[in-house]
Amino acid sequence: MFPPSGVHRSHRAPGDTLEDVTDSTAPSDPAPSPAPRRRRRLLRWVLGGLGAVVVLLVGGILIYSQVGVMGAEPGPLAEAEANPGLTITDDGAGIVLAPTAGATGQGLVFIPGAKVEAEGYIATFADTVVDDGVTIVITKPWLNLAFFDPRPLSTFTDLAPGVSTWAVGGHSLGGVRACQLATDADALVLFASYCANDLSASGLPVLSLSGSEDGLSTPQKIADAKGELPANATFVEIPGASHASFGAYGPQPGDGTPTADAAEVDRVIAEQLAGFLPRP
Repeated sequence: MFPPSGVHRSHRAPGDTLEDVTDSTAPSDPAPSPAPRRRRRLLRWVLGGLGAVVVLLVGGILIYSQVGVMGAEPGPLAEAEANPGLTITDDGAGIVLAPTAGATGQGLVFIPGAKVEAEGYIATFADTVVDDGVTIVITKPWLNLAFFDPRPLSTFTDLAPGVSTWAVGGHSLGGVRACQLATDADALVLFASYCANDLSASGLPVLSLSGSEDGLSTPQKIADAKGELPANATFVEIPGASHASFGAYGPQPGDGTPTADAAEVDRVIAEQLAGFLPRP
């Protein structure tokens, strides 16, 4: 006799249980889709690739920041260190240059140019400190690059608590960073540099010192960025000064050839700062 239509009969072998028969007729689960596995592999590849890019980028920055760093010229540095009217203190975050007597309460936070050691500017500011009683804090930017140093101005002004009025300034890339900190200071001084942010409506006193023979922050670049500064900003171009004339760290690649004597450039810088820096 045939089973009714639509009814399927299972055959049980001797010794089989009912569960065996039931299991043998149940449909098997479908195999898992390969799509989730592919997505996981793709995600691992993407994350691994991004990690490699980050490692290469960080490594490249570290190598760049340490190769070709310009240090102080031994002669001018030794002369400044031997000056009895100059006190030099390295506080880790910066080098404090203070007069041994006659401090006026005026101060300047100075940010070095890219890949120039802080010591490379000690001789440049010796006259300003000793003759005019100005305290100067030369910062030590992270990785020798001011752009990678997020510390606020107070990190450096706190190193000289006896100062009551502060200007902020910088050389080259350090000047660009100084522009970003300028609203926290009483004045801004640019040394062979210019601003990348708009300070035209800030009302801040600004002094821009540049060199006629500068091959990096050229006179044309200084003029082109003039609109970022207040209309009453003071511009002084030092005849014969190059980019490296604003420090004592030797020649710099890409710079022009200076025709002015280093001591004369230092004298002009001191003279201009003495007439410009705000007094308490």
